[in-house]
Formats: sequence, C-alpha cells, structure tokens
Amino acid sequence: MKLTEDKFLDGSMTVRQPARGFRAGLDAVMLAASVPARDGDDVLELGAGVGTASLCLASRVVGCRVTGIEIDEGLAQLANENAAANDMNTRVIFVASDAMSPPRALRCAFDHVFCNPPFHDERGRASPDASRVRALQGDLKQWLKTGLKRVGPKGTFTTILRADRLNEALAALPAIGIAILPLWPKRDEAAKRIIIQCRPGSRAPLTLLPGLVLHENARYTPEADAILRGRACLAPYFGGL
Repeated sequence: MKLTEDKFLDGSMTVRQPARGFRAGLDAVMLAASVPARDGDDVLELGAGVGTASLCLASRVVGCRVTGIEIDEGLAQLANENAAANDMNTRVIFVASDAMSPPRALRCAFDHVFCNPPFHDERGRASPDASRVRALQGDLKQWLKTGLKRVGPKGTFTTILRADRLNEALAALPAIGIAILPLWPKRDEAAKRIIIQCRPGSRAPLTLLPGLVLHENARYTPEADAILRGRACLAPYFGGL
C-alpha cells in the first residue's frame, strides 16, 4: 500500500495515510476542533481511519485521553503508528473493531464522543475498493445512535456530515440539546458540510449557529485558517448548548 506523509496543524503534526481511497483532510480538523474536551477527559472516536481527528484533538487538549475504533485492521495499525510518530501513543490508542459493535471494554460512558460517519447511505454506488466502501457508505442513523449511547452524563456527541443529510440526522437525534454549525464554502454559497453537537442532558432548544465561512478571495478566511493551523478551535461556538 502506497502511503503519503501529510502535515496538519501548521506542520506540527505528520500523518501517514494511503495515497488512494478515503483520505483525511479539512473535515477531520474541523471535527476535532469542535469537541469541547478538557484535561482529564476520556474521549471516543468512532471510525477513526488513520487517526487524524483524534490526534488533532489530542494535540489541542494535551491532558485528554482518546480511544479510536477503526474496523480496518491496517488503518488501525497505521493510526497507532501515527500516534507514536507524534509522541501521543501514551494517551491516544486505536482499536481494530467494528464501531457499531465495540468490544466490551469500550461499552462504557465517555466524556465526549465524535465521528465522521460514512457520507453516503448503503444504497450508494458500489466500489471495487472494499475499504473505500466502508469509509463512504453506511447507515447514518446507526452511527448517530451508537455515538449517543456512549456519551456519559454532561457529555457531548459531535459529528460532521454532508449538509443535505441534516433531515436524516435530526430524525435520529434528540429534539433538544442540539446545535448545528454550517460550514460555508464561501459567503453567499450553500453549506456543504455541517457540524452537529448534541449534549443529551441539555434542555436547550435546537440551535442553528451562525456558522463559519471557509474561503474568501481564493484563500482560507482568517477564522478558518486559524483553526486549520491549530491556533483556534470551534468548541466555543457551541458554548450555549
């Protein structure tokens, strides 16, 4: 398998990932930046891939512990190698298992749970690449309900989705304690991605947040650039939840 070495967080973190197939990028960084973890928290990522989002979160919150579940054994091994290469392997570990049916040791409550679930439903066009099918196709409702099940008291569940799947997501999530953050490609353009955060114990009404514009004048906006470089995060956007 041919691998590439990609830099994240202004070059402070290096991730090796397959040159072909599903590859981590902006979505992983934005997702990690949205998780309101603090020192001492235990965090779970479902479908961790090569570990990019988990490592981005652990880089920002140096006192948290992150466990990632990844069904592809090769990717889980690569994720653990990435954790070691970035000196995070003492607090970030990856387990090769089905996120929808985790091992007994992980069937517990976490302070925060997050995931970047498959972007297409199971009726999507088939691909000869089995790993790509696993990464891109799946039952969104099952992913969301599984994530919520692992959230402890006062915890959060955070996910990034295609904007056109919002209806599906809301049908699977509680009616309250939800905040939605649109990611606008440019000003005056429809959002292609949304980040949803749910705090199961919250009584706050569903909230549509102002959102974040990603690009302006053919470059990242200062706000988006700061997040991608690891100098800011999105967690405060959800502060009213």
